[in-house]
Amino acid sequence: MADFDVVLRGGTVIDGTGAPRFDADVAMDGKRIAAIGDLSGAHGRCELDVRGRIVAPGFIDAHTHDDRYLMQDPLMPAKLSQGVTTVVTGNCGISLAPWCAAPGQAVPPPLDLLGDDPSAFRYAVFGEYLDALERAGPAVNAACLVGHTTLRVAVMDRLDRAATDTEVAAMQALLRDAMVSGACGMSTGAAYPAAMSAPTDEMTQIATALHGFGGVHASHIRDEGDRVCEAIDEAVAIGAAGQAGTVVSHHKLIGPKNHGRSVETLGHLAQAMRHQCVGLDCYPYQAGSTILRKDRLAVSSRVIVTRSQPHPEFAGQDLDAIAATLGLTAEETVDVLQPAGAIYFLMDEADVRRILAFPQTMIGSDGLPHDPVPHPRLWGTFPRVLGHYSRDVGLFPLETAVHKMSGLTARHFGLTGRGVLAAGNCADVTVFDPARVTDTATFEQPVAQATGIALVFVNGAMAWRDGAATGTRAGTVIRHGHRA
Repeated sequence: MADFDVVLRGGTVIDGTGAPRFDADVAMDGKRIAAIGDLSGAHGRCELDVRGRIVAPGFIDAHTHDDRYLMQDPLMPAKLSQGVTTVVTGNCGISLAPWCAAPGQAVPPPLDLLGDDPSAFRYAVFGEYLDALERAGPAVNAACLVGHTTLRVAVMDRLDRAATDTEVAAMQALLRDAMVSGACGMSTGAAYPAAMSAPTDEMTQIATALHGFGGVHASHIRDEGDRVCEAIDEAVAIGAAGQAGTVVSHHKLIGPKNHGRSVETLGHLAQAMRHQCVGLDCYPYQAGSTILRKDRLAVSSRVIVTRSQPHPEFAGQDLDAIAATLGLTAEETVDVLQPAGAIYFLMDEADVRRILAFPQTMIGSDGLPHDPVPHPRLWGTFPRVLGHYSRDVGLFPLETAVHKMSGLTARHFGLTGRGVLAAGNCADVTVFDPARVTDTATFEQPVAQATGIALVFVNGAMAWRDGAATGTRAGTVIRHGHRA
């Protein structure tokens, strides 16, 4: 038998398809998986004993805001430490490109979730951003969406109105050019003030630029509360207009009056799936995180400030405590802290578990790497699903957990050759200890590395070993429509 670059010996393979685990050796050659099975007669230039550990596809984070983080911290420790080898960027209508900020121009919310430095927004053409990302050489792969809100910022003088026909045409041209360059689709975020004024018709018209590309439409839907089903229908309609699959981002039900409605919304999604390609992702926590806004206060049991540009000293503190310190109401304090971000405790655990367990739910962290005191999902999402929800709670088998963060995600986002351990596929591989894998990040100490992730390979190169990055940066930009 031929020699291989790497042979992982004696592990238990969970291949990402949802199929039962099996014992096998796994060999890698170059950037590809070369063989899986009994390789006792083969030799590896690097041989690693992984007995007692799970060998799985590298995890795919279905929902990130890593657009800038990939270049700012290309070793990507928050992701590699969880076994993540590919991130999907540009979610919630927010992408770093195509928009070139004028000198001194403030970054409008919610684009400031990617950082408030306007000099970072310097790519008027999406392809220029993808090229810069490749030059940065991140340690993980990236598949990049184009944000509808970013398109609005690029072509409109005001965001509190619908786009004109001329502006819609300009956004279509930018989106079409991005798709030619290799973007994997478009995202929308009509829940945010910068896109609230965009009617469904505006977004469906822009989505027609996806025709012929086979991309995806990922949506932070307009309403995750009282009108959630209507908002799901809007997202699905936008995807249909673009002849694209739709992903409902970080599906949740916010506010006590909507707790328990996941039975209804999952049924609604299941019905839509009978007619179109529809998926969803979620993160394994009862709290969300985004820009600080007054309309979230009434439906949240607790609010933690994650960042404040004028008052960085308050990052990590509860809003109520900050208000008491300042002698203001919570609403007045929101105004004083702007621009700012926050964590909101507004979901019900039963809904979180029901949505996680839904067969078509993918795993996405929705982490915000530029928050000084981020939501713990940035560092803990994937080990939390594997350890807490699969092993400890028994919500689903480990095979299902791995499928939700690999093969299922690759299918929805068109990541050909990734997400499944099979000969010929890209050698993105994560090895973990099923008994030890655990998230350690908490709301009090959110920047904390998970335990139990032993090895991570990205495109055949070892990027993580026993709790530390190796320094290898073998990630690539996954350009949609290009061969893996």
